[in-house]
Amino acid sequence: MKRIFVSIFVLLLVASCSEDSRYKGFSKNDTGIYYKLHSFGESKKQVKPGDYITSDIIYKKMNDSVFFDGRRKFQISEPSFEGSIDECFLMLTESEKATFILPVKSFFNKTLETSIPSFFNENDSLKVVVDLIEVQRKNEFLREKEAFLNWIKDFGDYEKVQLQQFLEEKNIGAEPTKSGLYRVILEKGDGPQVEKGDTVVVHYEGKFLNGKFFDSTKQRKQPLEFVYGTKMQVIEGLDEIIGKMREGEKALAILPSEKAFGKTGSSTGIIPPYTSVIYEIDLVEVRKNNENS
Repeated sequence: MKRIFVSIFVLLLVASCSEDSRYKGFSKNDTGIYYKLHSFGESKKQVKPGDYITSDIIYKKMNDSVFFDGRRKFQISEPSFEGSIDECFLMLTESEKATFILPVKSFFNKTLETSIPSFFNENDSLKVVVDLIEVQRKNEFLREKEAFLNWIKDFGDYEKVQLQQFLEEKNIGAEPTKSGLYRVILEKGDGPQVEKGDTVVVHYEGKFLNGKFFDSTKQRKQPLEFVYGTKMQVIEGLDEIIGKMREGEKALAILPSEKAFGKTGSSTGIIPPYTSVIYEIDLVEVRKNNENS
């Protein structure tokens, strides 16, 4: 009986040491990252440097207000500094979900390589919620990519023909931008123009040239909110189009694959390689960065 009591005491002592009193419910690792695990992964596939991961990611202020929410696929690097977001992913296995608390300064200046938004102070912290959907080893990703590329060698020219036929069929007379995008204003906006560093709130619906939908924030009833001009937010074509818009504007964006999901297609496999796509964009709100005012 005495041995059982001692064991319980030791377990309670370990638990109290691992949980940091600064943030209730969070523990702290050796490099200063605060973390809270919400769900354990059934898979034993631990993330390693070089892996490609697919993850739902939410960025929050410490009061839990969201300023970015989206799904991304990218390669994990060896952490370049202590407390980096790469280190957070390396703490997880496939299908796990966790919240991390990171310093604002290193997150924006080092990870995203951008200035700190006006709604943060330099010494603030932020929350990053990670729901790890899939982990692919580098060889798995390259094998999948090679299979796709062998299948669609001639799709580049075919895409150009399809896009031209679509423009003629729909009587779209808009001239392409220098980068090859097409923008049709559906409804003018009279609000502020988007500038780098502004927080934008956007509703969009994405579809193929045949009209079939592949994504819609409106169906999810959850607009996309992010800091314009920062990395890993939206695909290149959407970034360019949103940068030309004003608050309240609705626009149709026609993106060739090189400005959308490229020669490999989307990470989810929903959008094939060399596929032009259409986005109907509704710029709901522009919250100005004070530095731009």
